[in-house]
Amino acid sequence: MTTTGLAAPTPGFWAQAAADPDRVALYAPDGTPWNAGELLAAANRLVHGLREAGLAAGDAFAVVLPNGPELFAAHLAATQAGFYLVPVNHHLVGPEIAWIVADSGARVLIAHGRFAEAATAAADEAGLAKERRYAVGELPGFRPYQELTAGQSAAPPADRTTGWVMNYTSGTTGRPRGIRRPLPGCPPEQTPLGGFLGIFGITPGDGHVHLVCSPLYHTAVLQFAAASLHLGHPVVLMDRWTPESMLQLIDRHRVTHTHMVPTQFHRLLALPEQIRAGYDVSSLRHAIHGAAPCPDHVKRAMIGWWGECVEEYYAASEGGGTFATAREWLARPGTVGRPWPISEIAVLDDAGERLPAGELGTVYLKMNTGGFSYHKDEAKTRQNRVGGFFTVGDLGLLDEDGYLYLRDRRIDMIISGGVNIYPAEIESALLAHPGVADAAAFGIPHDDWGEQVKAVVEPADGHRPGPELERDILAHCERLLAGFKRPRSVDFVAELPRDPNGKLYKRRLRDPYWEGRTRQV
Repeated sequence: MTTTGLAAPTPGFWAQAAADPDRVALYAPDGTPWNAGELLAAANRLVHGLREAGLAAGDAFAVVLPNGPELFAAHLAATQAGFYLVPVNHHLVGPEIAWIVADSGARVLIAHGRFAEAATAAADEAGLAKERRYAVGELPGFRPYQELTAGQSAAPPADRTTGWVMNYTSGTTGRPRGIRRPLPGCPPEQTPLGGFLGIFGITPGDGHVHLVCSPLYHTAVLQFAAASLHLGHPVVLMDRWTPESMLQLIDRHRVTHTHMVPTQFHRLLALPEQIRAGYDVSSLRHAIHGAAPCPDHVKRAMIGWWGECVEEYYAASEGGGTFATAREWLARPGTVGRPWPISEIAVLDDAGERLPAGELGTVYLKMNTGGFSYHKDEAKTRQNRVGGFFTVGDLGLLDEDGYLYLRDRRIDMIISGGVNIYPAEIESALLAHPGVADAAAFGIPHDDWGEQVKAVVEPADGHRPGPELERDILAHCERLLAGFKRPRSVDFVAELPRDPNGKLYKRRLRDPYWEGRTRQV
């Protein structure tokens, strides 16, 4: 299959819900169905409530919510009232959330009682007035969410205009920054909110069902789910992901497409064969993965199990990306695909000049549907840009046919004795060992070589961390990696610091080894 571009325009969720209010639009994590009319009414009431609270087009409000109907209502409210929705990672602590709330200029914070401690600390530190704090569930010092919506009309709001999501970058290399796009200034029906899925060959209707198996505060997860909603696809929500519960939901709801990360593949493959065989996953048409490198053996195993629905993309929250079908990947192992029809990719040298096919450089992206800026940070907006292209620091190369191959992020590259070493290759080798559930590789100080390779491993169930497992892992790497790439030692941790979308906070692992030293990359 090849993609041809964006899906044909659709009237969007609002018109669909008005025309067929009894259609199931959403299944909450507890299995409760929400029909389209209920979800539309919840979104409309929220618009009226936020306007009554003083919000106008161009204003922002923040949410610290788990996957649930309230987050979808917030998204639908923002995108028809000209607001910026700021979804906050609920795994952050109070000061981190406070930074995002204050930096975004959020005029209202909606939080869930599950995150009471962090949300309260954030609201206090950000100086948010008590009357601008609302809680789903019990949260002392916050007004009940119902006060924001109770008594409000379920009718569509007046002066409807398109709003956007303002996601904050992960902050793995510093303070997170909001990615702010200019508002189009037109009614939401004139904005192709569901068309994004056409890049992956996903069309309106056609019996599709979308499964959300990662937190919706993540850019891609919310974009895939919201686009599905606007294309008329029922959306099935998971709150706390486990591999078997995902298989159960795919089987029960005949799920056709989902967005995943390689960590989930790895844990699905670790299930006993009899459990994997107990569920029917034949309904899947698109299991699209991204956010982190996928080891070759893991991807081949998933294609062997799920078939050619296993597809890959590379993208940045800022915009732009590539896509590779299973067939394309099998023909060109390791590729993350060719550019989307609405995107461009370039590989540049340090002087900003394009490199020929096959030469490694910094990957730059461009989205042809509009630009962005980092909120309140013009220096960062200008930094790492060449013309209309921007980079997030990834290294890669293009082949003669325009397929992109990634190596690593520049900041993660190991330089030992003047030789560049790419951790993703080492991590793929580590994950092929049966005693490794998860792994990270990075450079640590070495007086002679500058850096040497360190491996940090999360042991698989049934494998005891210690000298014996370390020797076995190092011997395994000796069979798979050239000498200069091999880890010199292995440290063990109970769990690697990943966010629920699979992104590894490698800096948290690496920084203690560099305390008092300066790392040059």
